Amino acid sequence: MTVPPRSPLDGRERSDRERRRVTQRRRLDEIFGDVLPATTDDEREPGEHGGFDLEYYRANRPPHHDR
Repeated sequence: MTVPPRSPLDGRERSDRERRRVTQRRRLDEIFGDVLPATTDDEREPGEHGGFDLEYYRANRPPHHDR
């Protein structure tokens, strides 16, 4: 079985696809923010957390939660 020679555009098409994917991901992150944490609970040391402490959330509680 012989493999057909690669076209010079193959690498360029792949890099264009990758560039579009990165651009789309950046746009989604700008709109929705970083939804997923960088690490999950099972990757962190016990007692270590990836977010803010409870006092931060209490101080920044939205007014509609005071009802």
